[in-house]
Amino acid sequence: MASTKENTFLRMNQLLKSDKPVFATFQTLKGVRTSQIICNAGFDAIVIDCEHGNIGDSDMHDSVAIIAAMGVAPLVRVRGDSPALIKRALDTGAHGIMIPMVSTAEDAKRVVSMSKFPPIGIRGQGSPFAPFAQGFKAPYDYVNQYNANTMIMAQIETALAIQNVEEIAQVEGLDMLFIGPNDLALSMLGYVPSNGTEQNYLDAIDKVVATARKYGKKTGILVNDGATAKKVIGKFDLIVISADAKLFGLALGAQVAAARA
Repeated sequence: MASTKENTFLRMNQLLKSDKPVFATFQTLKGVRTSQIICNAGFDAIVIDCEHGNIGDSDMHDSVAIIAAMGVAPLVRVRGDSPALIKRALDTGAHGIMIPMVSTAEDAKRVVSMSKFPPIGIRGQGSPFAPFAQGFKAPYDYVNQYNANTMIMAQIETALAIQNVEEIAQVEGLDMLFIGPNDLALSMLGYVPSNGTEQNYLDAIDKVVATARKYGKKTGILVNDGATAKKVIGKFDLIVISADAKLFGLALGAQVAAARA
């Protein structure tokens, strides 16, 4: 990610520039109240999950606005790499987007082309809302600093992506390689979850991290809980701790189990 004028509104960027970990979770349940509750829990960023979550276009817009207003970085995981989906996510003013199933350099180049403004890409400007979420009043200030301010993340989650990671990591304008551990396990091992001992799987994760570092890219991964997150600090820059629906269910289950014990 290119250097840019200091913008303290962009919390995730400031943490990454200081080599500090960014802790996030996936929001899969729609609603600004859901977003507020997650923000209040203390996360640095929230990934609004439009791939697997129950979140539509309007819900995505509303959540980005409230998350940004609460001083947390709103990120959006889109459900595919079509120009329409990417444009709508970025027009919210999201501080970054996550693209699933990026398996080749050609995939990555296509995503960057649709995600970045010229001269890096071909994204068109025009959203009246995007500047607000990144702390700008003037649309042109947002546009002129957008390429440096907004994180474009490719999910590395297939055996093919592991084979091509050297080429993917060299794509200009791509900012982060984010490991999707479950789909990667499914692709490489044929089952989920990994038991954490399969050497070829562990080697693949290490390869992604080493290659990202080699080409100046940030790294990210999904983990199950805070204890695991603590263990990977220093290895990964963005650490996504589970998802709201799962954590909600676990918290409720623990309370009911305690009551019945």
